[in-house]
Amino acid sequence: MSHTNPDLYRPAGTDADGSDSVVITPEVAGWTYSGLRVFDLAPGESQTIATGTTEMAVLPLSGSCTVEIEGHRFDLEGRDSVFSRVSDFAYVPIDAEFRITSRAGGEFALPMAEATRRMDPAYGPAEDVTVMVRGAGSTSRQINDFLMAGVGMADKLLAVEVITPEGNFSSYPPHKHDVADPEAPEVELEEVYYFRFSKDDGYGFFRQWAADGAFDMTMLVRNGDIVLCPKGYHGPTIALPGYHMYFLNAMAGPGPERIWCASDDPGHAWIKDNWEELGPDPRLPLTTYEGVV
Repeated sequence: MSHTNPDLYRPAGTDADGSDSVVITPEVAGWTYSGLRVFDLAPGESQTIATGTTEMAVLPLSGSCTVEIEGHRFDLEGRDSVFSRVSDFAYVPIDAEFRITSRAGGEFALPMAEATRRMDPAYGPAEDVTVMVRGAGSTSRQINDFLMAGVGMADKLLAVEVITPEGNFSSYPPHKHDVADPEAPEVELEEVYYFRFSKDDGYGFFRQWAADGAFDMTMLVRNGDIVLCPKGYHGPTIALPGYHMYFLNAMAGPGPERIWCASDDPGHAWIKDNWEELGPDPRLPLTTYEGVV
């Protein structure tokens, strides 16, 4: 029997507020660390944002912008869409106020995490973003590793973009990261999934479940939908034929180290044994900082 938790699946518009299409705070999510904000700027419009106890990345989803903070000016070239190019980004620390301006307008994401250590504001050039292909065959996907553990500018925040070609599976084998277990190895991380598709009417599927039976959910996900992963296994994430799938993940947790470690579902971990034989999907990567491949 399937047990659902409707608070974990948040269709587009559920957490909108004015020009913000998404406002997920720890309070909204019912957890402690991770968050995400997505908002539009009209041509020439600016917003001034105070970070407080939250560190952020400024990531253009479409359009370009300028980020001004503490005497720094970061000009983010951005992109036409998440499927057109790997973007540059900016990092903004806690206890700061910054101004974001877009000359031509656009849509921007702020992956966020509650943090304690104040880092320096920083710029992440698109050409320095590590782009990798993970998986093999129909489980191949593109990873834009723009603010994961190997990028040392943040205190708690981990953020990554994933592009799954039409017909492929991501987040597979299913995995979890809800306990601190160095033997697994595994760390405790809360995770936000934010979905986009290459066509307006595109959609896909996503499954997550808790080993204790608290929930077992298979969801149809569309443009702008959010799924929260507080615990348990998540995956697969399925892109239907005809529609490339994008998702942005924002993660953070209580661990003293800013690392990502996850445990695969033991019932499906064997799928990795075939990866070397199958090889990666030749369509990948779909994009680089130079544009569509």
